[in-house]
Amino acid sequence: MELQAREVKDVAAHLLAGLLANPHIYSQISDDAAKGQQEQFLTVLAIDLAESMIRKVNERAR
Repeated sequence: MELQAREVKDVAAHLLAGLLANPHIYSQISDDAAKGQQEQFLTVLAIDLAESMIRKVNERAR
């Protein structure tokens, strides 16, 4: 279970970095030192995407 949590965090971090590196996908970064509503939404989205990807990979591996 610990390995899966680490995988989710790693994938989420990569997804979040990609989302934040491509400013055309969101309106604008807030001035709240990366703690604004837009950044929080992107963080949650990245985690959801990571969990979904890992779940699908695990299902196909069975």
